[in-house]
Amino acid sequence: MTLEDCFYLGTIVAKYSFKGEVLLKTDTDTPENYTDLKSVFINTDIGLVPFFIKKVQLHKSALLRIQFDEISNEQDAESILKKKAYLPLSSLPPLTGKRFYYHEVIGFEIFNRGERIGILEGVNDQTAQHLFDIKGEEKNILIPIHDDFIKEVNRKQKRIVLTLPEGLLEL
Repeated sequence: MTLEDCFYLGTIVAKYSFKGEVLLKTDTDTPENYTDLKSVFINTDIGLVPFFIKKVQLHKSALLRIQFDEISNEQDAESILKKKAYLPLSSLPPLTGKRFYYHEVIGFEIFNRGERIGILEGVNDQTAQHLFDIKGEEKNILIPIHDDFIKEVNRKQKRIVLTLPEGLLEL
């Protein structure tokens, strides 16, 4: 399994008990969807390693409290602190309509009001407002990802149709 075959689930942020339980801070709006996990891949010094789960439960807002089969004490838990956890892309449920995963729309053509803007090169999710990073004809363009701007996501034609406010492209 490689990182390209996976999506980022979250980071192990703290130890929870002397039995080796850890808290994983998820990078999702719906952490409750991950309370039936059987395993995750943890990015260690030697690459992605599968860790099998004995018990997982929701802990406060975006945290999962996890007991791994392989981790039975605080010292073992310490070894995976601050490590990132991943799941295979194949485990994601398919989305329809205007909903999409960022990784699935990379390379799509972007249109605004019938006019081609460019090709989606990536998504900047490191800011408070996530942004489409579009390679335009003359320059790269950053456009806020907002439900009101997205009119259509056409997976067959690999295109996203936007209706942007007047003047936004000139900024």
